Amino acid sequence: MRGVILAGGNGTRLHPLTLVTNKHLLPVYKKPMIYYPIETFRKLGITEILIVTSGEYLGHFYRLLRTGSELGVELHYEIQEGNDGTGAALLCAEEFVKDEDFMVILGDNIVCENIKRFVDDFEDEKKEFKAKILIAKVDDPKKYGVVEFEGKRITKLVEKPDNPFSNYVNTGLWICQPEVFSLLKKLKKSTRNEYETTDVLHTYAKEGKLTYGILNSKWTDAGTFEQLYQATVLMKELEDKAMQRDEVEFEGGKIG
Repeated sequence: MRGVILAGGNGTRLHPLTLVTNKHLLPVYKKPMIYYPIETFRKLGITEILIVTSGEYLGHFYRLLRTGSELGVELHYEIQEGNDGTGAALLCAEEFVKDEDFMVILGDNIVCENIKRFVDDFEDEKKEFKAKILIAKVDDPKKYGVVEFEGKRITKLVEKPDNPFSNYVNTGLWICQPEVFSLLKKLKKSTRNEYETTDVLHTYAKEGKLTYGILNSKWTDAGTFEQLYQATVLMKELEDKAMQRDEVEFEGGKIG
């Protein structure tokens, strides 16, 4: 399985920071934001990774990441012309993916748990389902793509509804079969004047071909100043807990 990170867009909600660089290169605690999806893939054993971004900032990414060897992965890069949405960005990955199943992570998504079980389960599920999304329960669902599910199927998926029908949302981590590209090519622009990958996922949901996994730990996307701050606080909390755990284990070993 290959990995695709979508790291384009203008990041207008993070102006003026994003007037000088891509939002996915902004710091989240001690690391650039883009490190987190790369680490998520590495923990899954997915080391062939494509980063899709705009030509304006391609050099910024390469200066930071190079080939990815220092992070234990092999990075590839593709330029998205214009800002026509996630659907157009994902189409840039078609040649990279070829005929393999692949996982997509929106570059501002930060996951705190190992999601390997979700990826492993899809090997059996893909006989019945065309794609899988990871979902999370949140307090403010109207900011996201809201989902409804029954059994193993997503039955409804609506982007930023005025009246959310559930507290479960699409996190921006998706597992797809390569045939998704044929649907992406048929997309029409949404009311936001963008090609939305959500529209393809909605089609799969209507056909009963979209399954899901529920994240148990905290999840955040860092697309606004508030979310960027929350992501930084979350990463610090996790580091503090890890340090306390290490201290307890060290003291326990010392006493023993």
